[in-house]
Amino acid sequence: MKSSLFFKIIFATLTLALATGAFAANDVHKSSFEISAAAQVNGKQIPAGEYTAKWEGSGPTVQVSIMKGKNVVATVPAQVVELNAPASDTHVEVKTSANGERELVGLQFSGKKYSLELGTEAARAQTKTDSAN
Repeated sequence: MKSSLFFKIIFATLTLALATGAFAANDVHKSSFEISAAAQVNGKQIPAGEYTAKWEGSGPTVQVSIMKGKNVVATVPAQVVELNAPASDTHVEVKTSANGERELVGLQFSGKKYSLELGTEAARAQTKTDSAN
């Protein structure tokens, strides 16, 4: 009887641990994109090419890792913006500054109902607040 109760407790604990791990894994987002010309990401120059944006959480403020293969080439605070409908294609938004530098400022992913506003002042302020706590 004692061993039966013990196994039930162990089973319940393992089930809960696995369920918690599954929910945590679902909170990681990864999407691919391509930039056609070199651009700045949070002060780092990244060359043209294919990249993956990876972040945890659903927002509204997240820390995005820009990855080339398995290597993180830049990190940047971002705002997750909900879209009314899934995006029809992947879109990269680049802004050219007054001095002619190109900066990656937004990402939208095909089939997803969200986009990312990269390096926004609101995201930076929120990230600093979160770090202080």
